[in-house]
This record gives sequence, structure tokens and C-alpha cells, in this order.
Amino acid sequence: MLHAERRRFNKAMKGQQNESGRLLWQPTAPDIEEANLTHYMRWLERGKGLSFTTYAELWRWSVDNPGDFWGSLWDYFELTASQTGEPPLAESSMPGAVWFPGARLNYAENIFGKMAARQPVIIYKGESGPTISLNKQELLEKTRAVAGALREMGVQPGDRVVAYLPNIPEAIIAVLATAALGAIWSSCPPDFGSRSVLDRFSQIDPKVLLAVDGYDYGGKTYDRRSVIAELQEALPTLEKTILINNQRKTENGKQKTKTPQSTILWEDIMTGEREGGELTFYQAPFDHPLWILYSSGTTGLPKPIVQGHGGITLEHIKNTTFHNDLRPSDRFFWYSSTGWMMWNYLLGSLLTGCTIVLYNGSPAYPDMNVLWRLAEEVGITYFGTSAAFINACQKAGIQPNEAFDLSRIRAVGSTGSPLTASGFEWVYEHINEHLALESLSGGTDLCTAFVGGVRLLPLYAGEIQGAGLGARVLAFNDAGEAVIDEVGELVIAEPMPSMPLYFWNDPGMARYKASYFEMYPGIWRHGDWIEFNERGGCVIYGRSDSTINRQGVRMGTSEIYQAVESFPEVTDSLIIDLELLGRESFLPLFIVLAEGVTLDGALQERIKGRLRREVSPRHVPDAIIEITAVPYTLSGKKMEVPVRRILLGHDIEKAANLGAMRNPQAMQFFIDYAATLNSRDA
Repeated sequence: MLHAERRRFNKAMKGQQNESGRLLWQPTAPDIEEANLTHYMRWLERGKGLSFTTYAELWRWSVDNPGDFWGSLWDYFELTASQTGEPPLAESSMPGAVWFPGARLNYAENIFGKMAARQPVIIYKGESGPTISLNKQELLEKTRAVAGALREMGVQPGDRVVAYLPNIPEAIIAVLATAALGAIWSSCPPDFGSRSVLDRFSQIDPKVLLAVDGYDYGGKTYDRRSVIAELQEALPTLEKTILINNQRKTENGKQKTKTPQSTILWEDIMTGEREGGELTFYQAPFDHPLWILYSSGTTGLPKPIVQGHGGITLEHIKNTTFHNDLRPSDRFFWYSSTGWMMWNYLLGSLLTGCTIVLYNGSPAYPDMNVLWRLAEEVGITYFGTSAAFINACQKAGIQPNEAFDLSRIRAVGSTGSPLTASGFEWVYEHINEHLALESLSGGTDLCTAFVGGVRLLPLYAGEIQGAGLGARVLAFNDAGEAVIDEVGELVIAEPMPSMPLYFWNDPGMARYKASYFEMYPGIWRHGDWIEFNERGGCVIYGRSDSTINRQGVRMGTSEIYQAVESFPEVTDSLIIDLELLGRESFLPLFIVLAEGVTLDGALQERIKGRLRREVSPRHVPDAIIEITAVPYTLSGKKMEVPVRRILLGHDIEKAANLGAMRNPQAMQFFIDYAATLNSRDA
């Protein structure tokens, strides 16, 4: 996008925001005095002789001196480690940064080391059943049992343990047990179909699978035993399965499921006797793999992103302490699934000593108040959600603070997609006027938010407060220049410890480099549009690439094409995510039909049904539209980004180079269709 086009785009987007920039919240003197950031700044002054009077000064020091900054966090948080590493940043190139060489630590050990002994560690609520809680000792004993079982199954450091689990305590227990052993965790939620799961797990050769036989959502029960059987059959390296009986029970309440060969029941692990005594923690190098997350692109299988023990430990304790301002007295909730990095982030918040709150079920069942009801019941102090949920509450016309006591909520977090100014206004009007609303943005790729809340600064409608400590986040124009008050590509110009170690099975890191460093060599390009203002605040406008972001879960278009184009009636397809700040999310699927085929309701439902089963319910299109041809480049690539730009209202001459197209006539349909979309939005 050229400079003039970005300015026009910026002006149009600002016009769609409601009262953007209006002051909504100002920290009081006690707020500033009690903030974790203030405590850290005073610690730096006492121990390091560093004096900062503003957050901007502190941020600038943190990105100008990354080794000193990240090294200070190791000391400030008193991380548990059998060996420290020096220097903090031995090599600063991107990719290839080397952090804390020689260090030995364990993520799970640090989690347990920060837990308070006399309060719940986990509070859990599902759609049905009572609210339950686990304290530190209970969590420790259950983790020890699972770690012992995995060890008996032959799991060693570096082996992959994968999970097909919802957001339940068993998933938290299993990831901690896996990390304690030095094995590598990876998970998918049970609403993912077998194809999506296999596209992920088949790349990493797992040794053990943990799975749930079914789950509840929206008042319905979904049986996943057939999917588990498919996974067991299709993963040749799989040696054992641990099955959690979540659905099938006999009349007297005992669990009843036929146990396949090489499958162990979770309840047997919990009741079995094992040798080994106390839970022990593998002392891993700083860059030892902790887990594998997935972020999809436009071609090929999902990218298996490997992140390490040390980087995740440092990043999560930094961000949840300083930017979410969490303390041991907090009850931290974020509505998530095990397929979204916010689940891993929620787990990481245990490093602050707080209590985490899990919810497993639909946020709209039996009504839109279900999560606000939970907030009152368990005393949530930090309510984390998505912009899509806040928008849904607005549309439903609910007024949570009139029905529930939400006075204990001192902060609300919103991510997954950009939150409009009207969404900000709704939170202050209908939850409580004293909270800090932290809109934040980051990604699976770093498993964190790199722009978000700053409890020392005022908060303005429609605006993220600023870049996080240690995160040199900038807006770049096409020339690779940092710009202010102009929409640009979101880049990170200095390394961060939680950046991927590598992609699994990526020789020479070729795919890794192409994903982030192709546009600006040596600079991380994330794939979002961002604008910074003079005071350091920022606005995210949406994806600058064609990756589909639905409710915070990113899905590559290639996964959708694989399912759609398996229909003999469909010869080609193109899917475009039109989610953008200031306009309603819309996901159209364009298909080219075989000769003689009609796009009737039955075919549309079959396509949607397959995507729902095999890919993800979140990524079912809002509309299926027939076209005569998909636009292609001369090199044979589908022109997803140019079509997206055209449908968002960009000038055709700036959005697409028709001279570089194999079939330029195919673009006319989208030019005409864009006119109907934009007239509807107007």
C-alpha cells in the first residue's frame, strides 16, 4: 500500500470509529502507586541506578538495551533455575538471537514456585455441573501422577505429547506434567475436525495422545470417539492414548467407555499407585522446546511454531505482571480454547501467583449473560474476552451491571480482533466505570501481546495504550521507514525471547524466514496494519495478509481450500476474511462450479457441514457465492490479498497489478461486488 493510499485508508477507518480518542479512564494516584510497573521502576532505581519518570522513558530503555532489560527481569522475578546464563543476549540477530546461554530452568517448576498455597489455583466451570476448584497441593499431586504415567510410557525430554482437549483442568495438569519432563506439548480443541488435527499433529510425530471422548457446547453433546479412532489410526508414531471420559456414564455415576488397545483411562492414572515420590523437573536449556503452536498461512500445512522454556517463562511473567498488572489476589479469566494462544497465556499468568478461572462451553448459552454470571459467582477481577464477544453483547442489548455485581472487575482485556471505540464505550457503561479496559494485540507466533495495557497511562476510546516493555513495535511504510499518524505494517525491530525457536521440520529455517523476514530483512513483519500516534498509543486495523482470524483463532486458507475443493462439484475456490476495525466481520467463500452444477441450498449446506466437521466451526463462511474464475498471478498463486483489498474498498490500481495476472478478466466480478459491499456499509 502506498503512502497516499494508507492516508486515505486511515481517514476512512477513523470515520468509522465512534468517538475515537475520547478519554475514558485516568489512573488515580493510588492506581499509580500500587501498579506493578511502579514497583519495578523503583527496584531499578534502587538496585541498578536507573531512574525513569515516565513509561515512555522506561520503554525506550527496554528496547534500546534489550540485554540489560531482559537480564533485569531474571533478577527482579527471582526465577527458579539450577543454572543462570550470561550474557542475557549473546547474539541479537533476527532470526537467530541467542538468549541466556548456559541457563538451565523449567517452565513448570517456575509455575509451581509462584503459586500461593492457601488459595485456589484453578477455578473451573462448565456448561453443566458444579463449579470446582483446585489448590496448589491438589494440582501438584495430579501433575505428579500424570508425569509418572507419561514416564512409564517412555516419554523422555524432546518427545511430543499432544492433546485433543477442551478448556478443562485436566488440560492444565497435562501440559504442566509434560513440561516437567522436558517433553514437548501441543494441543487442539475437540471442535476441530480430524483433518485439521491431523494437519497439525502429523507433522510432529507424537508419542502420546490425551483426548476427551466428548464435550458440551451450546446445550448439545458432541461425541468425539470416532475422531479419536481416526487420530490413532493415522498417527503411526503414537504409542499410547490417555482417555478422559467426559460424557459417557453409567446410572451409578461410574465412567463407562470401551477402552481401545494402548489406551489408559485418566481416572486410572489418578487412582493408581506409582513410584517416584515428589514431582521432579527436567532442567532444560533456555531454548529447550516447551510447546508447539500453529499459525496457518495461505499455502501448505499449518506452521508448527516451536517456543522455548526460558523465552515463554520470561515473556509471560513480564506481560502478565506489568501489562495486565496481575497480583496473587487476582482471579484472572480469559475465555479461550486450547487451540488459541490465549489459553497458553492464561496458563502463564500463574507465574504471578494469581488464580486462573476456566470456562468450558458456549459464551452465549443459555444466554449472553453466562460469563457475567460466572464473574459475579467466582469474583473475577480481570475479565479477558474478545472484541467479537463485546460486539455480540452490544447487539444483544444486555446490561450486565444491572443484573450482576461486577464491581470486583478491575480490568477487562480484549483481543482476537480490533475493538471499536463503541465497544470501549459499552464496557464502561455496562460493566463498571472504574476498570481499566486493556485492548491488546499480539499473536500465536510469540505467544504474547506486544501492544496492550499500561496501568500508568490514561485510556482513550478505540486505542491500545502502547507497546509492551522489550517490544520495539513500529509501523513501517513500504520503504521500511517508521511512521507516526499513518497506517503501516506492524513490525518488531528487536528480538524478543518468546519469538519462535524455529518451525518443526523446517530445514535451513526457510519457511520461518519467509514467514516473517521476507518483506524487511532482519525485521519481523507480523502481518497486521497498525497506526501509532504521538503519545505512543496505537490502533490495529486488521490483517494485512490473507490469513483468516475468527474469534482469535487463525486459520490458513489452504486448509479450507483442501476441504472445499474435495467436492466434485467445485473446481476452484477463494475465501476472503473481511474483518476490519469499524465494520462487521464477513467471511465470504467464492466457488467455481463444475459444468452443469447449480449452487443450491443443499450443496451450500454440504460444504458448510464439511468445513464445520473437518476444519473448524469458527471458519464456516457467512456466504457462499458462485464465480466464473478465481484470479491468479502469472506464477499461479490465488490473488487473495489483492481481492481482499478491493473488497475493503481500496483503489483497484493500487490493490492489484492486472498486468501481472494470468486472467485479469476474473477481477471484474470482485470490483463489482466491492461496490455492493461498500454501498451496504455506507
